[in-house]
Amino acid sequence: MNPLLYLFALVNLVIGTGAFVIAGILKPIADDLHVSIPATGQAMTTYALATALLVPIALVLTAKLSRKSAMQLSLTLFTLGNIVCAFATSLPILLAGRVLMGIGAMFTPLAAGLAVTMVEPARRGKALALVFLGVSLAYVVGLPLGAWLGFQYGWHVPIVAIAVTSFVALLAITVLVPKDMIGPAANFDGLGLVVRSAEIRSTLFVTLFYFIAIFCVFSYIGPVQQTLNPMSPEKLSITLAMFGVAGVVGTLLGGWANDHFGALPTLRAQISVLMASMLVLPFTQGNYALTLTAFIVWGIAGFGMMAPQQSRLATASPANAPLLLSLNTSMLYFGTAAGAALGGAFVGAVAGEGWVTFDRLSWIGLPFAAVAGLLIVSARKTSSPATV
Repeated sequence: MNPLLYLFALVNLVIGTGAFVIAGILKPIADDLHVSIPATGQAMTTYALATALLVPIALVLTAKLSRKSAMQLSLTLFTLGNIVCAFATSLPILLAGRVLMGIGAMFTPLAAGLAVTMVEPARRGKALALVFLGVSLAYVVGLPLGAWLGFQYGWHVPIVAIAVTSFVALLAITVLVPKDMIGPAANFDGLGLVVRSAEIRSTLFVTLFYFIAIFCVFSYIGPVQQTLNPMSPEKLSITLAMFGVAGVVGTLLGGWANDHFGALPTLRAQISVLMASMLVLPFTQGNYALTLTAFIVWGIAGFGMMAPQQSRLATASPANAPLLLSLNTSMLYFGTAAGAALGGAFVGAVAGEGWVTFDRLSWIGLPFAAVAGLLIVSARKTSSPATV
């Protein structure tokens, strides 16, 4: 594998940590800013919507820049957004910083687009899994460490740390990525392909629906874990780390399975396991070992789906891979935003006493996972690359 793929994975570790660390420290942020936990959870929604709506536009606007310059710009915005969040004294300021961070997250589709061109097609799943591995590692390293720092020293501390590491990532890209590195640039020419290809639309909707399902729960992972099994901040951090390890294993297995068995067989197995874990999770309340097992299975299945999904899109039209991968990222974040909003609505519906409690949020997401499963089951194997 090209060594740059490992660098991209490390940068995505920083981005993933910045994106999701708030999920583990919702309560201290809410207490400090004098807002409710569901309201604070909309920081996840804001970041997701900014990424979904603005990143495709940013990719097109930066198409004439070198890939290195585009990456530098993205990390500059991400760093500035973290600085704004770190010094936020109100929820609107926090949300403004999350918008900047969301635009800066265009690094991820930039890296994925380059990864597709850096390996032969037979290793595409492994390369994409490696790049996306950084996001999975955020749950192992960044999220639990950030949660521990936030509870021990105040929620500003982990966000300052992310701002610093984001700046270090910017320096690494500046020094290590060649100036003349060539990769496909995003443009809107491929939109006609999306309009005409039912298979591509179906693939994008799979990402949308299964991320809605996942982030109904994960946007409130701290309160969910505490409701299922009350625990100390240290034990919560360890639990989140173990869930993250499952995500790393799932990401690597997903890439390996994609290259050995094909995307659709891999996805059909993964979505079945994901739905089963979402169904049984509320029944594990009061039994920490069972809860942890359910989340580990969830992590392996859920994280593993991204590489096969990306591979399906890149295989469908390699020439339009940057746009298709960007749209897939948009679906990911639309799903994240919708999941966070849906979960917040159900747990905070009536005077802070919602229609469901945190421990049953997985049942709210389950129907959306079922829709994704139906789309996967009904999909057919792409016989040849599509063209515009």
